[in-house]
Amino acid sequence: MTVQPADGLSPAAAFPDPSHDQWQTLVEGVLRKSGKEVSGSAAEEALSTTLEDGLTTRPLYTAHDESPDTGFPGFAPFTRGSRAEGNAAGGWDVRQRHTLTDPARLNEAVLGDLENGATSLWLTVGGPVGVPVDGLARALEGVYLDLAPIALDAPADLDAAATELLRLYGERGVAKDEARGTLGADPLGHEARTGIEADLTSTVRWARVCDAEYPGLRAVAVDALPYHEAGGSAGEELGLSLASGVAYLRALTGAGMSVEAACGQLEFRYAATADQFLTIAKLRAARRLWARVAEASGAPAAGAQRQHAVTSPVMMTRRDPWVNMLRTTLATLGAGVGGADSVTVLPFDHALGLPDAFARRIARNTSTILMEESHLARVIDPAGGSWYVERLTDELASAAWAFFQETERAGGLPAALRSGMVAERLAATWAARGAKLARRTEPITGVSEFPQPGERPVEREPAPDAYAGAPGGLPRVRRDEAFEALRARSDAHLAATGSRPKVFVAALGPAAAHTARVSFAVNLFGAGGIEAVHEPVSVEADTAADALTASGATVAVLCSSDALYAERAEQVAGALKSAGAERVFLAGRPGDYADVDAYVFAGCDAVAVLTSVLDRMGVA
Repeated sequence: MTVQPADGLSPAAAFPDPSHDQWQTLVEGVLRKSGKEVSGSAAEEALSTTLEDGLTTRPLYTAHDESPDTGFPGFAPFTRGSRAEGNAAGGWDVRQRHTLTDPARLNEAVLGDLENGATSLWLTVGGPVGVPVDGLARALEGVYLDLAPIALDAPADLDAAATELLRLYGERGVAKDEARGTLGADPLGHEARTGIEADLTSTVRWARVCDAEYPGLRAVAVDALPYHEAGGSAGEELGLSLASGVAYLRALTGAGMSVEAACGQLEFRYAATADQFLTIAKLRAARRLWARVAEASGAPAAGAQRQHAVTSPVMMTRRDPWVNMLRTTLATLGAGVGGADSVTVLPFDHALGLPDAFARRIARNTSTILMEESHLARVIDPAGGSWYVERLTDELASAAWAFFQETERAGGLPAALRSGMVAERLAATWAARGAKLARRTEPITGVSEFPQPGERPVEREPAPDAYAGAPGGLPRVRRDEAFEALRARSDAHLAATGSRPKVFVAALGPAAAHTARVSFAVNLFGAGGIEAVHEPVSVEADTAADALTASGATVAVLCSSDALYAERAEQVAGALKSAGAERVFLAGRPGDYADVDAYVFAGCDAVAVLTSVLDRMGVA
């Protein structure tokens, strides 16, 4: 129904109602000016962006992209939320991650978090890298266990850790129906990380205990992070989480639990990335897909998936780590808008070691600002009805379901892990993404774009690694790993010689002609830790040799306009070679200039270029 203003005038009355064809015609004109002769749907495709999983982001979405079966929050298929009230009642659960091994230090940290915004705790317990099981009581001293849910991560000592937590509930007078959280049993996730074959016996036993005695506790964590951290796409992460959830359903129902009870024991964990729209769509698609699994299992009412979102470790950088605050803010926004029940914001220094108090405070406050100041939690499914988000949710759900079915055809997740099918698929996805990272078509701010080679490193106490030295399992990747290796070589050279590797920037002509390409070259070489020497501001054929000698560099890069390259590039390149330049680059489109050894340009393989330069310089 259209509501008319009181004065009877429609604000849109004077504007024509354009058609899709008219818009395409305008797009054709714009593309024609840029040299592309395309028409009709091809014009629209020219402005589209290809994503992973075969998805495409198009330049225009209309009412035709609206999904017909999103339903309502709290009702199947749960796309719009697992609960009717969403997070509007009290916001999402702010779940702080802790990996300290000393009980006293851990206690100080968790009390500080709970007093300043965190609402639940995610603790690593047992094994060589967690707080000792017998130290859990000390670590939780002063914590009101009936108010603060506890999520355990105890793959090596599940039985001991779960027993100790339940003992603490009893000792401190917490009624069984007041206990909240998850015991975190995830043997399949542990197998994915370590290669150690999963035994679901303990998982089944604890699920039965929680179902019978602790209605607020869930026994099983269906953790999709191992697949995300191995380089998997959003669709692969979703598909493997479904396969993992189905494997647990089979085990639990096989032990006599009903489908409804078994579903009630699962909590799903997903990565939230700085691509906020993909994160929103991923969480919405995950709920829809799990609702389909529950429906196919004969329990459609049990398909409300409980979700724990964690800001992506893959996106966290070691260089310029302060930028991670912006990445985690976008990821948290995506998780909150996507309807996650719990959100863990990893501290900005997560990739460097144990976070300090400042980093943990910023992590807590990220959620607080988004809920209290940006009011994200006040609206249930705020992305619902967005034609783009609805279409992306549909397409991502279809891609994930296809991979889930492929995994099931391979014998289910355990068989797919052991056969190497999962590892091969994720490796192929990461290789394709790695090529984009190397070419900087997927930029990393502060690392591959706008690096600071002379930045002062942020140092942290080393963090315990539960999976270091594991006999097998999936690899763990980071977006910055290729550039980090280059920067580490530069750091070693600085430590050994007192200076960084250098490249001489030979700019030709006035600043207006060379500034853009100088900035490009400085950024490119800086991404490899190579210091750019741009002094003097510009050179000629008769001054280039002295400038190169004064710079101390043995590699040079020419920077100017195409017109000036045609006039002067060969003469200046020859002068640089005569002065001892071992390699001369030209910033711009590849051409055929004498004495120019290679060309650097937008979309070139930056990692390959920088590796070859450091090799030629003898930087170990």
